[in-house]
Amino acid sequence: MSADPSELPIDEAVRAVRANSRRRQILIAAAKVMQRTGFHQMSMQALADEANVSVGLLYKYFGNKEEILLATITAILDAFRDQLEPAMAAAGPDPVERLAAGIRRFVEIVDENLDAVALTYRESRTLDPTGREKLKRLEIATSAPLRAVLTEGIDAGIMNPVDVDLMVFDLVLLAHGWALKHWHFGRVYSLDDYIRLQTRFVLNTVLPKTHRTRYRHLLE
Repeated sequence: MSADPSELPIDEAVRAVRANSRRRQILIAAAKVMQRTGFHQMSMQALADEANVSVGLLYKYFGNKEEILLATITAILDAFRDQLEPAMAAAGPDPVERLAAGIRRFVEIVDENLDAVALTYRESRTLDPTGREKLKRLEIATSAPLRAVLTEGIDAGIMNPVDVDLMVFDLVLLAHGWALKHWHFGRVYSLDDYIRLQTRFVLNTVLPKTHRTRYRHLLE
């Protein structure tokens, strides 16, 4: 895990920020190269060229290609884990507003990491059992805010008593679909339209008809 620069002396904090930035640069490049060639065909030299660094520098951050693959995939899951709940909390106390905010931020993070999200589906089976188990735990952790807000809305009588587990993974798949089918959706919809239409689809499922007028602004 990377050091938190805010907890370090200033000189160490500067070095930590630079290291985190360089590591992020390498992972972005890795996602691009693996999307083009696949994991097994990716060479460290090709990755170094894409990241505009030396092969030696790659080995300063990662021991082998498997570590790079796992780090590339976990980076996107870390982004979901770290950014989803704050975005939902900023929407206020209403669970429907928080759910809509969560859908928006989820898809936005996917849009910021299109190659990495697609890579997760294609290459995660390449990981060893320990790596795959780590991804499963992270995926469950990232969806916890969505699970919580759905449960809250149902308990409050604001939402239909849907199967929460099934709905959570439906939401995850809707968000991931922006990356997995971007060859189509990216030509047909803007990012904002995709989010708006998918949010409307979800809310028409979870909201009783008696509550829809109140959330008309989210259903347009």
